[in-house]
Amino acid sequence: MRCPFCNHLENRVIDSRVSKEGDITRRRRECVQCENRYTTYERIEEVLPLVVKKDGRREPFDRLKVKRGVEKACQKRPISVDDIDQLISDVEKHYQEKGDKEIRSVDVGEQVMLRLRSLDQVAYVRFASVYREFKDVSEFVKELDNLKSAEVISMSSV
Repeated sequence: MRCPFCNHLENRVIDSRVSKEGDITRRRRECVQCENRYTTYERIEEVLPLVVKKDGRREPFDRLKVKRGVEKACQKRPISVDDIDQLISDVEKHYQEKGDKEIRSVDVGEQVMLRLRSLDQVAYVRFASVYREFKDVSEFVKELDNLKSAEVISMSSV
């Protein structure tokens, strides 16, 4: 592990902690040369499927790309970083358990929207408007109407 401050290769691990889910190890390290401290995160690298884009291109599943999209949708909303990370981990886990070698990008977006809808409706609509490429206001309003009618149905069954 290279020190981010001086690029020296030797360090000491001061503290290690495992996340609640047990899938990430957080380590506090101290550089032997400059004595600065920094944190590293270790995650088991699992084989994720290739994502088939709309134009037919294939690329590896990119957690950070999904995270950037979700974070944009959640800007200025009362959603914690932990909630966003959990949402993305749930999507990743879904595809790991499914075991497919390839998944369509459309399906990834639908999985994200499914989880965002229950997390924050405004973030859901923001994500959906970009992801589904709404062409005009009527498509936006239609999605809002769908959201409102689903809410009415869930409220009436309580």
